[in-house]
Amino acid sequence: MPSKIATGHIRATTPEVFHNRPDCYNRLGYFPPEQQRESGGMAMAKAASGSKGNSTAASPASTSLETSGSSASNASVMEAPATGALSPAQLVDFYRLMYASRKIDDREIMLKRQQKIFFQVSAAGHEALQVAAGKALRPGYDWFVPYYRDRALCLALGMTAEDMFLQAVGAAADPSSGGRQMPNHWSSADLNIVSTSSSTATQALHAVGVAEAGRYFSKFPESAAKGEGDYRAFHDVHFHGDEVVLTTIGEGSTSQGEFWEALSSASNLKLPVIFLVEDNGYAISVPVEANTPGGNISRLVANFPNFFFAEIDGTDPEASFEAISAAAAHCRAGKGPAFIHGHCVRIYSHSFSEDDKYYRSRAEREADAMRDPLHKLQMRLLREGILSPSDLETLEQGIDGEVATAAANAVSAPLPAIAGIPKHIYSEDLDPTSAAFATEPEAAAPSTGKRAEKTMADLINACLRDEMRRDPRIIVYGEDVADATREEALKEVKGKGGVFQLTAGLQTEFGSARVFNSPLAEANIVGRAVGYAVRGMKPVVEIQFFDYIWPAFHQIRNELSVMRWRSNGGFRAPAVIRVPIGGYLTGGSIYHSQSGESLFTHIPGLRVVFPSNALDANGLLRTALRCDDPVMFLEHKRLYREPYGRAAYPGPDYMIPFGKAAITRPGTDVTIVTYGALVPRALQAAQRAEREHNIQTEVIDLRTLSPYDWEAIAMSVKKTSRVIVAYEDTRSWGYGAEIAARIADELFEDLDAPVKRVAAMDSFVAYQPVLEDAILPQPEDLLQAIIALKNF
Repeated sequence: MPSKIATGHIRATTPEVFHNRPDCYNRLGYFPPEQQRESGGMAMAKAASGSKGNSTAASPASTSLETSGSSASNASVMEAPATGALSPAQLVDFYRLMYASRKIDDREIMLKRQQKIFFQVSAAGHEALQVAAGKALRPGYDWFVPYYRDRALCLALGMTAEDMFLQAVGAAADPSSGGRQMPNHWSSADLNIVSTSSSTATQALHAVGVAEAGRYFSKFPESAAKGEGDYRAFHDVHFHGDEVVLTTIGEGSTSQGEFWEALSSASNLKLPVIFLVEDNGYAISVPVEANTPGGNISRLVANFPNFFFAEIDGTDPEASFEAISAAAAHCRAGKGPAFIHGHCVRIYSHSFSEDDKYYRSRAEREADAMRDPLHKLQMRLLREGILSPSDLETLEQGIDGEVATAAANAVSAPLPAIAGIPKHIYSEDLDPTSAAFATEPEAAAPSTGKRAEKTMADLINACLRDEMRRDPRIIVYGEDVADATREEALKEVKGKGGVFQLTAGLQTEFGSARVFNSPLAEANIVGRAVGYAVRGMKPVVEIQFFDYIWPAFHQIRNELSVMRWRSNGGFRAPAVIRVPIGGYLTGGSIYHSQSGESLFTHIPGLRVVFPSNALDANGLLRTALRCDDPVMFLEHKRLYREPYGRAAYPGPDYMIPFGKAAITRPGTDVTIVTYGALVPRALQAAQRAEREHNIQTEVIDLRTLSPYDWEAIAMSVKKTSRVIVAYEDTRSWGYGAEIAARIADELFEDLDAPVKRVAAMDSFVAYQPVLEDAILPQPEDLLQAIIALKNF
C-alpha cells in the first residue's frame, strides 16, 4: 500500500535499508506515480487557516517565464489537492519552471566553455522537488535559507533567468551579490531568500535563528518598531504569525555537526522550520552509504520529537508538492518542525569543475538518466494529452528564447567598479568610530557625593541591563547565562547568570524569552545569532571561554562577518559575541588561559574590542550594542574583579567610539603599545622605570583591536622614537606583530631603536603557577625591555 500520513509522518512501509540506487525505490514503500494515482495517493493534511492561496498555474499555451514566478508583492501558494494529484495547469507550470532551470544550467555550461563565466553548478535532477517547495510556500512571506543547488527553487520563488546569469558573469547588477559571490549563491531581501554561502550545513543553524526571530517578533510586535541612534534605524522588520522557514541541504552535508545542532534546537523549541534534504546519492564523489550510516538519513533522525517526517521520491512533482504542503501545514499550526527527505538524481556532475565519469559507472549514470524528473514530466504531459507535441514545442522554444536573451543581456552587462570593493565590509549607515559615539560619563549629583566604584564585571552587567531596557530587540543567550532554565527554582535560589556571573539577574528582570541558556554547542550559539541578526534583532551571545570558541570559528569567519559584503548590503548581521579570554588565573592551564585575538582581527567585517578597565568596558559594550556591525567583545577574565580599573557607573548613555586609543600614562622616552591585561602590567613596569631609572614611558591602551588607532601610535612613536608592542598571546604571529611591522614600514625614519615585542613564549599555558608565570609576559619582562630600548 502507498505511504500514508499518520501522526505527522509520511513513512516507508518496509524497513529494508535503502542505498539510494534507482532500482531500490519500492523497498521504501514508494510506488510509481501511476500506482499512486490509482490508489488515491496519500491522505493530505489540510493547511492551517490562512496558509493557502490560489493556484498560480499558467495555461498550457503560455510560454512566458515571468508568469510562473511569484514576486514578493503577489506571492501566492498552490493549494495541495486532497488526492495528491496536481491539475493539468499546475503540471504545466511545474514543467515550465523545471525546463527553464535546466536550460539555464545548459546555457551556463556553454558560457563556461566560452570562458564568459567562471564556475557552474547545476540543479539538474533536483528540479521537481525544488519547484514543489517554491510552490508550496510563500515568497516574501515565508523565509528561505537555501543552498547552492537550488536554482529551480529560486525560480519558483520569483528570481529570474537574468538574475542568475548576472551572478554567473559577476556583473555589477547581480542582485544577489553584486559580482562578489559564485553563481547559485542566492540572496533576495524582497523574497526573503537569505544570502547563501559555499559552506555546507552552516545555513541550517541560520534557519533556526530566522525562525526564532519570527516567533519573537510575533510575541513582542512592539519590538519591531524602528529606533533612533542605533542599528534599528536601518533594519526594516516584517513578520507573520504563521510564517515558515525552509532550509535545504544535500545529503552529504548531513554529516556536519551543525546540521544535527539545528535539528536539536528546532525540535526542542518546536520551531516552524522545514529541513529539506535533497538526496542525490553523492557528496561530490562519496556515495551515500559511505557518508551516512545505513545509507539513509531518514532512519537516523526518526526519533527527534515534534517533527513531521516524510521520505519521498523527489523526482515526482506530486509526491514532493504534497509532502512539503503537509509539512508547511504542520509548521503553521505550531506543531513543530518538519523533515522532508527527497530522493533525487544528479544528472550532471557535482559541478562543471569535475567529471563524475571518474567515479560512477556507466550503468549507474544511465539509470539516473532514466529517472530524470524533467524527462519524466515531459513524457507524462504528452502521454496524458495535457500538452500536444506542438504545444510542448511552442512552450520550450519560448523559454529557450527567454533564456538566450537573458544570457546575452548578462554577458554585456557592466562589471563592478574596483573602487566599490570595500563597500559593505562594514555598515555604510552607522559608523561606530564617529563622534556620535563619543559621550561623557554622567556627573554625580552634588547631593549624592562621589559614586561607589564598580568592577568591570559590575559595569558590563549594568550596560547589558541598561540597553535591554532601552532596546527590546536585544536578547542574551549562551551556555549558563540564564539565572535558571527551570524558572520555578528562582523562588528559592539566587540564580547563576554565567560562570562569571556577568549576566546575573537579567533573566529575572527581562524574562526567559530574552535571556536563556543554549545547548553546549558553540557553533549553535553563533549560527543561530546569524539568523536572529539578519531579521533585525540584536543577539548578544556569550562563548563561555575563549578556549572553546573554535567550533564557532567557521560561523564567525564564513557567515557572520561576511553576510553584509557577500549580499552587497542586502542582509546584515550585527550580533555581539562576548568572550572571556586570557590567562594569569593561577591554574587556568591549557584550556582556560588561551589568547588568539589575531585570528579574529584578521577577519574583515568583524569589529574586535578588548577593554582593560571597567569604564571602558561599559562604554565600548554600549557602542557594540548600538552599532550596525558584528562585534567580538573580548573580556579578560583576570580583570573582571581586579582592584585596577574600577570606576563609578557612568550612566545609561555613556559610549566610547571604536578605534580610539587611550593614553593611560604620558611619557617622552619609550612608548608601550598594548591592551587587555598587559595594560596594568605595563603601567607597573613604567612606574618602576621612572622610579628606578628615570625613564619616562608612555603607555597606550588600544581598547579596540579592529579598528585600531594608528594615529595615536604614530604620534607617540614620533615623540619617543622607541616603541615596545606588548601582548599576551604567543610572540610569533601574534597581534603585536602586525603593529610592529607597520611601525617599521611607515615610521622607520622616526625610530632610534628597533621595534621590540614583549609577549608570551611560543608555548601553551601550563597549570603550575611557576610555569604559567614564566610563559606569560610579566611586568619584569616589560621593565627589562624598557631599559634595553632606552639604552640602545
